[in-house]
Amino acid sequence: MFFTPSTIAAAAIFLTATSVSAGRRLGKRCTGTISSLDDVSAAVECTTVTINAFTVPAGEQFLLDLADGTTVNVEGDVTFAFSEWAGPLFEIEGSGVTFNGNGYTFNGNGPSYWDGLGSNGGVTKPKFMKVKNSGVFKNLIVLNSPEQAFSIGNDDPLTIDGITVDDSAGDATNSASDGLPAGHNTDGFDVSASNVVIQNSIVKNQDDCLAINKGSNITFQNNQCSGGHGISIGSITSDVTVSDINILNNEVSNSVNCLRIKMDSDASDSTVSDITYTGNVCTTITGYGVLIDQSYPDTLGTPGTGVILSNVEFTSGNTVSVSSGADEVDVNCGSGACTGTWNWSGLTTSGGDAGTINYSGITGYPNSGTVTTTKTTTTTSKTSTTTTTTKATTTTTTTKATTTTSTTATSTATGTVAEYYQCGGTLYSTVKTFTII
Repeated sequence: MFFTPSTIAAAAIFLTATSVSAGRRLGKRCTGTISSLDDVSAAVECTTVTINAFTVPAGEQFLLDLADGTTVNVEGDVTFAFSEWAGPLFEIEGSGVTFNGNGYTFNGNGPSYWDGLGSNGGVTKPKFMKVKNSGVFKNLIVLNSPEQAFSIGNDDPLTIDGITVDDSAGDATNSASDGLPAGHNTDGFDVSASNVVIQNSIVKNQDDCLAINKGSNITFQNNQCSGGHGISIGSITSDVTVSDINILNNEVSNSVNCLRIKMDSDASDSTVSDITYTGNVCTTITGYGVLIDQSYPDTLGTPGTGVILSNVEFTSGNTVSVSSGADEVDVNCGSGACTGTWNWSGLTTSGGDAGTINYSGITGYPNSGTVTTTKTTTTTSKTSTTTTTTKATTTTTTTKATTTTSTTATSTATGTVAEYYQCGGTLYSTVKTFTII
């Protein structure tokens, strides 16, 4: 076969076009500068992008659809003007991207939206940061999220490093929040992706610090969480796989929960496996220290059986201290839905009620290995915008006799603790009545 110069040239053009389209696109060796949304389309043609201080107009999205290998440097604060819409306010896409916030701030203008309802009603609130790039995203302050701060949804490797999510202003009430904290559903990191590392970050909010909804090979390490609902896997819905999750060396304080796996009671055909907790320290936990519950959105209600949970391990150095009246550990598995032997020798708890464990496959933790039949139940009534949950705790009196010593000691305390939870995007108000004898 003979090739003419014209056929060789045509083949070369075809191969070049194919190689570019198979990836994303090749950028130009230039620096693009963004000082308004009008600058974005030209700037993203370059492999270096600089973001200066500016305000994103109300109801518009700041979208960076970047060329392969682009480096983005933030050189000023970016503020997003108020508008009722779904968002996200900011979205980034690209392969092998390095985004460096350089300590500057993206301000979501949360107080203009917050009404204590989050996504349950009231003002329509946009999600803030949608991250779909691979590479590195680092050194940014995310201030006053209207709702969820980060939504992560790309399976190519991504490292998020040195982020501060500060929604602490949402702890206060305002004229629209009816006595509740004004911020709600302000999740720090919602992950529906694989091959993600989130590290060295700070989250101050009113909901989950981390919520892993699906994905594998996810590491959450050396982070600080306060004010919210702790570190969560879930809620797990139907047809979802979560596996190979490492929760390492994090600090959780002043939160409703510390470490939680929440699975929808009506979910089916889902699996959660190989969850490892190491070196996590939790203090001032007001609800539940460790909560594994297959009855979501209820808490410790009737568990479902459609999510198979296996290999949940506490390997070393996990210390959970809860407040008086809170539960240290609760495990609420549906029949046959929790499997295997779970080594919990690396978990130490203190400060509150022991809680209830209904799965006998746990080893190495005090009170584990024997199923406790006493269970706290939850009754839930809902309206279209709010939900009220009453949690009635049954007190069990246990008499223990020995052949050498007879000791009787009685100390009784009663009280009521009001707590607020986010369940499946719905606001729950829980009244926890307890009697300690």
